[in-house]
Amino acid sequence: MKVFVLGGDGFCGWPCAVNLADAGHDVVIIDNLSRRKIDIDLEVESLTPIATIGDRLKAWHQVGGRAMRFVHLDIAHEYTRLLDLLRDERPAAVVHFAEQRAAPYSMKSSATKRYTVDNNVNGTHNLLAAIVESGLDIHIVHLGTMGVYGYGSHRGATIPEGYLTVEVPQPDGSRFTEKILHPASPGSVYHMTKTLDQLLFLYYNKNDQIRITDLHQGIVWGTNTDLTEKDPRLTNRFDYDGDYGTVLNRFLMQAAIGYPLTVHGTGGQTRAFIHIRDSVRCVQLALENPPEAGEKVKIFNQMTESHQVGELARKVSALTGAEINYLPNPRNEAVENDLIVDNRCFIELGLKPTTLDDGLLAEVVDVARRWADRCDRSRIPCVSAWTNKQAEAIHSVPVA
Repeated sequence: MKVFVLGGDGFCGWPCAVNLADAGHDVVIIDNLSRRKIDIDLEVESLTPIATIGDRLKAWHQVGGRAMRFVHLDIAHEYTRLLDLLRDERPAAVVHFAEQRAAPYSMKSSATKRYTVDNNVNGTHNLLAAIVESGLDIHIVHLGTMGVYGYGSHRGATIPEGYLTVEVPQPDGSRFTEKILHPASPGSVYHMTKTLDQLLFLYYNKNDQIRITDLHQGIVWGTNTDLTEKDPRLTNRFDYDGDYGTVLNRFLMQAAIGYPLTVHGTGGQTRAFIHIRDSVRCVQLALENPPEAGEKVKIFNQMTESHQVGELARKVSALTGAEINYLPNPRNEAVENDLIVDNRCFIELGLKPTTLDDGLLAEVVDVARRWADRCDRSRIPCVSAWTNKQAEAIHSVPVA
């Protein structure tokens, strides 16, 4: 199967592309390399050294992987090129990772808010419009986020996989049931773009019968898969900074270099998590089990377990001896929340979840220790605030 991987140079995109190529698919990576440009703007690099996209592809071919191709293209602003590429290559599926993925970065300034909306929403809509104009039957697998549901606003109710069954009362006293999209409650500009994606998918699926699978993913932890460990040039990103570093990877990196674990607020926030290996596997399962023609958008909750942030910090502290530092929360969110998530769809497709065990945590700590000299400690604090009130609180705390 020919598969386009949009954003295939990124943290989730690269191991996904490699995995699909290893599974025998004809993979074309399409990326504008914007994540590398953001590193330059933020003046911070991945903890692990990242090879150029050319060296990555060469290394993959040299270790015996099925050759992948790369096209430098900005899907948010080069519509005609995207359309021509679809018509020329005629892919069976497009895996869509080509969105700015960090909530803190999306809240950093007016410029990053506008960039996130422009890149994410315009890119998704260009892809949908181009598929319609091409006349091709292309299955889209999109990486969304659990954050479209919000946190703590449904009083402990189980979050279903995309659709909520509601009972609608009528003036005559009768009632009927209907399935609707689960109410959106975005917690950042980034999350808002993902809720807009949902509506775009709903419309184009209804109007033009585009086959779509939307993966609502939890927080990804871990760094490499078995395939990206085959050669140093295949190594995946390890973001540790306050804008792009995910919470558990940040804790493990901080423990590795002797930096107190940064818990924001009480630590009572509950989040959904998934290991990078499971994330890659889920994308493959979604790709190989597409919706039928005319079927509504498939929505899967791509997560394997939920944990409180404070609980994770205590687990990492017990494993490594790291201290815990409680800091003001830069996010405008509930002090604590429950999070109960239905993820049966991937389990029924055969996913065997990777759980949060000490061995995998130690593996990430070992990666962090190996590259500890590349860490810029001044980039560890989370300083992108959701409101002026949060900004005042975090800037009143001395930098470690």
